[in-house]
Amino acid sequence: MAATESGTYQLPVTIRSLSAVDRSSDWLGQGWRDFRKAPGVSLAYGGAVVVLGLILTVGLVSAGLGSLILPLAGGLMILAPVLVVGLYDVARCLEAGLPVSLASCFHAFGRSAGQLAALGVVLLVCYLVWVQCALFLFALFFSQQPPPLDRFLEEVVFSLQGAPLLILGSVVGAVFAAVVFAVTAVSVPLVYDRPVDVLTAVGVSLLAVRQNFKVMFGWAALIALLTAIGIATAFVGLAVALPVLAYATWHAYRDLIAGGPVYPEDAASLPTSPSAPQPVP
Repeated sequence: MAATESGTYQLPVTIRSLSAVDRSSDWLGQGWRDFRKAPGVSLAYGGAVVVLGLILTVGLVSAGLGSLILPLAGGLMILAPVLVVGLYDVARCLEAGLPVSLASCFHAFGRSAGQLAALGVVLLVCYLVWVQCALFLFALFFSQQPPPLDRFLEEVVFSLQGAPLLILGSVVGAVFAAVVFAVTAVSVPLVYDRPVDVLTAVGVSLLAVRQNFKVMFGWAALIALLTAIGIATAFVGLAVALPVLAYATWHAYRDLIAGGPVYPEDAASLPTSPSAPQPVP
């Protein structure tokens, strides 16, 4: 944030107020169009996340901890905003009419490595806290370690005794999801796109969500729905849902945020005007 003459702080970007409440379908449509323009890169990226999820799932089941699959799935979604930075690069290249490749996806992580790593640490801490909460809630209701998957389904998911745990767990999970969404709604694409620090990016994200609460509430609900469908298909559906949602998130960021400093390598592609953002040295 930049200090003004009066001693107050001014955001380096402008947060737009969106008049149309239902922007989610527009963003999702733009995300689907980007997916169709780069299906190979999109499916390869999404497929890698699916393979990671399946490997971790098999590992948990083999260790007799299959009941932790749902917390694992929630954890992947908590970390997803940072994991899909490469897809933001794809959306940005498509927007500029540039070619896309898997190599450029991975190079995107080096664009602002320090700030992205800091955001990743924040999300990782959220994930670890979420797992500990899930274990605590289970111990609170059942006074034992989580059972294997078959017993978990029988004793918890399909029993009246497990209903309070499922209800409370869903509420706690929703709170975690809401916090992570508010923190990362635009902060991750902002850190990738503009040379701003993590604290500023998180502050911008929180303000953008508050300023456009109805729009962002609908967007968060749509993300949750598509993610749940992807997980319900044994993670396979995420191969498509994850790239589409990542591209849509990029377009949401573009709608919500304007102006700000730019990376020197991006300066040549910006229009020359008094209001154009200035590159940082």
